[in-house]
Amino acid sequence: MDQLFRKLTLAFVIVVVLYVFINNILFPVSVGLGLDSCALTLSGKYLCFAILALALDAVWGYCGILSLGHGAFFALGGYAMGMYLMRQIGDRGVYGDPLLPDFMVFLNWTELPWFWTGFDQPWFAALMVIMVPGLLAFFFGWFAFRSRVSGVYLSIITQALTYALMLAFFRNEMGFGGNNGLTDFKDILGYPISAESTRASLMILSGLALIFFLIFTSWAMRTKFGRVLLAIRDSEDRARFLGYRVESYKLFIFVLSATMAGIAGALYVPQIGIINPGEFSPLNSIEIVVWVAVGGRGSLYGAALGAVVVNLAKTYFTGAYPDAWLYFLGSLFVLSTIFMPRGIVGILQDSLHWLLPQKSRYRRKSSP
Repeated sequence: MDQLFRKLTLAFVIVVVLYVFINNILFPVSVGLGLDSCALTLSGKYLCFAILALALDAVWGYCGILSLGHGAFFALGGYAMGMYLMRQIGDRGVYGDPLLPDFMVFLNWTELPWFWTGFDQPWFAALMVIMVPGLLAFFFGWFAFRSRVSGVYLSIITQALTYALMLAFFRNEMGFGGNNGLTDFKDILGYPISAESTRASLMILSGLALIFFLIFTSWAMRTKFGRVLLAIRDSEDRARFLGYRVESYKLFIFVLSATMAGIAGALYVPQIGIINPGEFSPLNSIEIVVWVAVGGRGSLYGAALGAVVVNLAKTYFTGAYPDAWLYFLGSLFVLSTIFMPRGIVGILQDSLHWLLPQKSRYRRKSSP
């Protein structure tokens, strides 16, 4: 049954990617079949959120690490991409400075900070998208897991880390645009970022990244590595007693998950057109947990499905009933915890169990 859902999820994402490729890249004139800019942006955003939910499910659903700081890794990857996009503006900014972004000119900065060096090169920006969240997760996890911090204490510390980063990035002195963040992007890899073909390409790239991570994480969790993670989730002390280096396993999956979240943030920023400290908000990290819980913790594809479903509901409610969205989100989490412990995937699996014909448990004995 799990294999069937995995195939259905991959097939759906592939169909969406092919649809966008055919109708918005190969035949952009076919307005009747193509997606408009708003639909492309929303679809790309949902795919990025699905990757982010997949990253959290890898550590929470399979290793039992409830991280409330994955929004920080997502935002750091987004800021790395945003810094590259800001360097591509050049003298086309409001103040016409070929080197300094507009917010630095406005704040009377005279030279580019050292940590902005190299972000004019796409390969360097791509490297930072992976390294910055990965290094933060490595150093944080190294001290936390070696100290055997786990459970609710680890969740609180990750949330405190996210909140501290949010307060730091709000400061103009940090050199990341302060409250306004980074925006007004022009080009990406030489292509106009507002062009419909560019938006379609970014959406397709997000879908391909989701397909890759679904296949990769599903394969990894079926290996011995994944089975050890499940053992750590179910009984960490027993896994340690059997001789496994529990801290090393937890650190590796935590860093891998952080880099996945950073890549999701990097794909998210050029499609949305802005990155600001609000992405570090602890509420965003809590929402990611809701996505995974609603979709189905420990199923990977269920986490991706939950991210899409919850954000579709968010798009509707924030437009039709903006004051009711937070109440709906809280109610959804409570109801899914009480009545849907296995999430949407659990309901679908039970439904298919009754609808599809089941093989007989007993074989008819052959006559002598």
